[in-house]
Amino acid sequence: MWNFRFFLAVALVALAVVVASVLNWRSRRVTDPQGLPGRGQPLLDVAFLAGGPARVVDTALVRMEREGRVVVSRARRVTVTDDRTHDPVERVLVTAAGGRAGRDLSVLRTSVAGSPEVQRIGDALAARGLMRHPVALRNARRGRRLVVLALLAAVVLGTVSTVQWAGAADRDTTAPPFIPFFPLVLFTVIFLIATRVPKARITPAGRRQLLLVRGNVPWRPREVHAAHAELVGAFALDGTAALRRSEHRALRDALTGPAAARSSRSSGSDGGSEFAAGTGTAAWCGTSPSSSCGSSGGSSGSHSGSHSGGHSGGSSHHSCGGSSSHSCGSSSSSCGSSSSSCGSSCGGGGCGGS
Repeated sequence: MWNFRFFLAVALVALAVVVASVLNWRSRRVTDPQGLPGRGQPLLDVAFLAGGPARVVDTALVRMEREGRVVVSRARRVTVTDDRTHDPVERVLVTAAGGRAGRDLSVLRTSVAGSPEVQRIGDALAARGLMRHPVALRNARRGRRLVVLALLAAVVLGTVSTVQWAGAADRDTTAPPFIPFFPLVLFTVIFLIATRVPKARITPAGRRQLLLVRGNVPWRPREVHAAHAELVGAFALDGTAALRRSEHRALRDALTGPAAARSSRSSGSDGGSEFAAGTGTAAWCGTSPSSSCGSSGGSSGSHSGSHSGGHSGGSSHHSCGGSSSHSCGSSSSSCGSSSSSCGSSCGGGGCGGS
């Protein structure tokens, strides 16, 4: 009887290992491999790579504020003074800000970070192998959970078989069941150790790309006016830590609040490194034909447009947020797959963090 249990355990483990291997491979696959663009990478691509969707929104705000197109008050209210835009993300930002009426920065940041225009930047980076897509990572973790369940089933079946064998009268004439079960369990444990899903959203290639952008001299993104390029480029890489001069204090305090600004100055970081290390709560759901995260009704109307680097990704009619009043999730929406709800952790636009 234990032979049947052993073959059942083998079948369960084999099936789980195959599924987990396929999902793990998909999480590491590069669909659009290209060389590293170095210091020629678009501004908002660098911002997403260094700090996620929230950094993209803040970088666009800093650029527009430096160029005199928006005003960010100490009360954390964003007011548009010039509705000229240079890329789809700026168009979403201007629309979400409500023109000259203004909008609270925290609401604006959450709204724009979840828009398709921002989400597609991450999708394009993942397609190039610079980041790992959150949907693929979630699926890979589900695959590992299947292997763990198969391992538990094998242990239970092996234990039951061994107990029955120990109580049988003819046990001296048959091999102990734990002899074949032990290698199966050991193989499954080794597989789990050897195929750990990466925690970091950014890949080794993405980290090399950030090092290339930083270089030995300040980075000056080509799409920013020369007078502000160095500051905006530094902000894309380092966040509010780049606003260290006294003349930047008003903008820094408006973006982070006085208490957060003091913490940023003492630590030298505003959380972007957490996103890069995969420990932050970044609002990157990823776009796919079968997923949405929030509502798309109030986006800028540029759903089919691509961002400034010329990338495009996802579906033009599915969104991961996008309106200035959208919520992170509804009873019928999911974050990256048909079975993963996006309804929890909306704070700070935290849909899709892992």
